[in-house]
This record gives sequence, structure tokens and C-alpha cells, in this order.
Amino acid sequence: MNKLTTVEIRSIKDALEAAIIESDDRLDASVEHIYASDLMSDVLAFGRPNSILLTGLATLQAVISAHMAEFKGVVFIRGKKPKDGSAKFARENHLILLSTDLDMYDACVRIDAMTRGNSPALQISLPAHKAEEMLLSQELIIEGSNFANAGMVSTEVKSILKKIGLDHKLVRRVAISTYEGEMNVVMHARRAKVSLLVTPKVIEVIIADEGKGIPDVSLAMQEGYTTATEEMRAMGFGSGMGLPNIKRNSDELIINSEVNKGTTLQMKFYI
Repeated sequence: MNKLTTVEIRSIKDALEAAIIESDDRLDASVEHIYASDLMSDVLAFGRPNSILLTGLATLQAVISAHMAEFKGVVFIRGKKPKDGSAKFARENHLILLSTDLDMYDACVRIDAMTRGNSPALQISLPAHKAEEMLLSQELIIEGSNFANAGMVSTEVKSILKKIGLDHKLVRRVAISTYEGEMNVVMHARRAKVSLLVTPKVIEVIIADEGKGIPDVSLAMQEGYTTATEEMRAMGFGSGMGLPNIKRNSDELIINSEVNKGTTLQMKFYI
């Protein structure tokens, strides 16, 4: 994570000699951190708001992960440009997308040199009960193995909570947890029903899937434990951070799973 005193994205673009893929009207926005990683679970676990992501993972999931983590945009390294609807998603969710021919190391060095010229602050290190009154109750469906739409339910949940006007840090925690749960469904289950419940005191997200279940929940909760395939890893997920990341971001997490039937995640976030 790079800690900046606040730098305009335009300065980062110029330092990296980057091309604009989407949202040139966001160049004047400022960021406080740089996060460089190809592991989206790490972005969700350790990324901070008001960051820009440097990654070689040119996929829609990288852009959605940046959105869930409250980043301002994504810089794709080694000249990569996503071709899977990322530009449309970025435009609709106010993210800027850039592409530089530099590799990860050189990009970080360029930003370091740029910020040392006008700021010494740069640091680099790569990688209840339910209330009586119900404000909102909504159900959404996640389709398993539908990688093209992975992240759309989480995006909808985040949009709903932002419209309610809830604290952005709380919304971020809910969005990240829901996104991790959604990716687990896409990777491991046939489908799932997502129930979003909001009361004056708590936000509750329940993801009930129809899938193969988790044989050993305690083992699955250990950071680094994974049963992901190479396809899943290629998307930046499957590093064994999903469930631990949900636990880290939620105030309460209950997991009920039965082999060959499915898994239910019950997450609570106190307002």
C-alpha cells in the first residue's frame, strides 16, 4: 500500500504515461493510496478507500473489486486493457480506468519518484438482534458459474445502501462481504438467494446457496485454505481469503453448511 498525501489522478497518469480507457472527466479526482496487486481478495481485505489499483488482471472482476473497496480507479499495467464490459461498469460507477505499458515494479518506482518530488509521505509495500422496524427487505439471485455477471448482485446491494444514505465505511464493509460471498457462489454453487434486510440498527445479508456445501467450516475459515481451480485463480480469487475477509468485515457471521445441499452465510453489520 502506498500512502500519499493526496495526489491527483492526472499526475499519476502523466507519471506512468498512461492512456485513458474510461472516464477522462475523473482525472481531477485525488487519491490517498496506491494499491498494487493481482489478488482481488487481498484488495478487498487490505485495500483502503480513496486508493487507485495497479494490476495486471484486466478483467471486470478487478474493476468491481476496486468499486467494492471504494477505490477511485484502476491502472492496468503492461499495456493491458479489459474487453469484458469493464469500461461500461466504470463509467456507470464513476471509476477511471487507465492503461500503462510499464510493468508493476516500474510503475511503482515512477509513482514513488513523482511523489517524492512534491511529497515525502509516500510509503510502498506491495502486497442483535433485529430491530422491530424494517426499513428495507429485498431479495436477489446469484447464478452459479456465471462469471460474466459475477459481482452484479453486490453492486446492486451497494447501490441500494448508498441511496439510503448510510455511512460509506459501513456500506464498504457490507459490499466487500457480499462480494466475497457472491464470488463463492459463482465459483462453487448452482445458485443462491440473497436476502438484504435493513433496520434502523442493523444491516443483515443472508446468502443461501444450493451447492456442494463445506465439509469442514473451521478449515475453510483459515486464511490461505482454498479449493479453487486455475480458472478461479486467473480471476484473482481463490487465494483462501474469502470467508476470513467476510468475518473481518462483518460484526456477526454465522455459517451453516451441509455437504451436497448447500451453505448459508448470515452476516450482520451494526449501524
